[in-house]
Amino acid sequence: MLHLSVKGVGMHLLKFTNWVSLFSLGFAFLYFYYAYQFSSSQIMAEESSKSIYDFTVKDIHGNDVKLSEYGGKVLLIVNVASQCGLTQSNYKDLSVLYEKYKNKGFEILAFPCNQFGGQEPGNNEEIQEVACTRFKAEFPIFDKIEVNGKNEAPLYKFLKLQKGGLFGNGIKWNFTKFLVNKEGKVVERYAPVTSPLKIEKDIQSLLESS
Repeated sequence: MLHLSVKGVGMHLLKFTNWVSLFSLGFAFLYFYYAYQFSSSQIMAEESSKSIYDFTVKDIHGNDVKLSEYGGKVLLIVNVASQCGLTQSNYKDLSVLYEKYKNKGFEILAFPCNQFGGQEPGNNEEIQEVACTRFKAEFPIFDKIEVNGKNEAPLYKFLKLQKGGLFGNGIKWNFTKFLVNKEGKVVERYAPVTSPLKIEKDIQSLLESS
């Protein structure tokens, strides 16, 4: 009888311990879930309160440029490459847009990047030579950067948080485009294969807005 009694107590104790473990596990899961949600909400709130005017980048010569200098303008921000299959058509169409709207409050900011197929291998001087001499680009070309990964430029981290893409926020290829309004907020993101000329109506709309 004593043996059965001890065994019964042991079974009850085991069940109790299992329930306590399950309860503890459930509590821990809920705690970390809501802590994560709160943390993510805080981060998103902080990021959404920014505009691109909070960032400083470097131009093609290595000089600091505060993007607040572009306050009140409509911006098209593009990661460019010199040896991509999309290079010639994009530079051509970007130049058409720039010539048409540069005196109406529109600016293009081009950021060279070598992360996609190694198609921007040159140094800044070589990149500028290709962009400005071969492709006749008159819009600003900035310092070569990374747009994905642990060394991504803070500006691009912000852009991607503001407008994610298909299958994740990461930049997929050269000539991804971000359209920014006069308040420095990202309003649209366009795929690399989207011709700059197809963005013209969106640019006009932002330029005409008060």
